[in-house]
Amino acid sequence: MYDYISGTVAELTPAYAVVDVGGVGYYLQISLQTFAAIEGAREAKLFVHHVVREDAQLFYGFATRAEREVFRRLIGVSGVGGNTARTILSTYSPGELQGIIAAENAVLLKNVKGLGLKTAQKIIVELAGKLTGLAEEQAVAATAASEQYDEALAALVMLGFSKSAAEKAVRAVAKEEPSASIEELVRQALKRL
Repeated sequence: MYDYISGTVAELTPAYAVVDVGGVGYYLQISLQTFAAIEGAREAKLFVHHVVREDAQLFYGFATRAEREVFRRLIGVSGVGGNTARTILSTYSPGELQGIIAAENAVLLKNVKGLGLKTAQKIIVELAGKLTGLAEEQAVAATAASEQYDEALAALVMLGFSKSAAEKAVRAVAKEEPSASIEELVRQALKRL
């Protein structure tokens, strides 16, 4: 029903974020991976998984589509609920989790707080081969962001700013607004220089 929620970060903790969209605050449970991705940002776009239960409606928020897809695959495993899946994603990135499952390393997976060996083995058996492609999708997104960062940095250096000062400004803007265009990165970085 919901794909993403984009708005002002009203409140942020390692466990949840409140995103204000037009005066409505959405409470989203997040992983530590997502917390690290949006920490310090004024605006955020979080991909959503919405759960409707008899006693509650829950929103889980993710910084990337790949993380949300891994979450959905994890909760599809019998015995793995939303909080367990979120804890797994707080411990391992989608790429790391894909590697653990491919290597069938149940011992490493059971290091997640509250996850037993049998559940770890069940996750590995049920998700073997089902996470391929997710790490590649994440790598493509990181490459695109890196290219934008490099182009914005080059533009500022060409305008006469020192590379170290420009790099610091672009890095700060990129951390606040990870999905910013090259033009926006340059514009916001100029305000800091």
